Amino acid sequence: MSIQPCVRFVVSLFCLSALGCRVSSPGKLESALIQWTKHHVTVGGSRDINPVHVSNKTVEDGKQIFASYCVVCHGRDGQNTGVPFATNMAPQIPPLNSAVVQSYSDGQLKWIVENGLRPSGMPASKGILTDEDMWTIVVYLRHLPPAGSLGEPRAYSGEEYGK
Repeated sequence: MSIQPCVRFVVSLFCLSALGCRVSSPGKLESALIQWTKHHVTVGGSRDINPVHVSNKTVEDGKQIFASYCVVCHGRDGQNTGVPFATNMAPQIPPLNSAVVQSYSDGQLKWIVENGLRPSGMPASKGILTDEDMWTIVVYLRHLPPAGSLGEPRAYSGEEYGK
């Protein structure tokens, strides 16, 4: 008695998927495939142009908006300074000055801020931030200060709010 080809395929598929259930860090090939997929398939906005012009004022405005919405997960400098859980998440919260993040177009960065990035934990801000706020955050992301230069978020520093 022989197993039908269809059943053999299903059993093989199940065995292969069971191998993928082990928790481990992704290898170079898997990471490259994930990054390519995000850049070319899942993250939209690649052709959108940032209407907010770069100036000292817009960088500062972006820093202020970032500080009110993004700081708890990304730190004040966008590089996870003082964020105790940033490297303990799966996937880890990337420093926003990293080559991986900076390789996105402005439109893609705005799309990620607006729509979030599942299953990373990056929440969507659509309906919370305005389009101009999101574009202004993108300006700040392109001009991040040196890591640690702004200190850690008050939520983790022990500093009291309102003082």
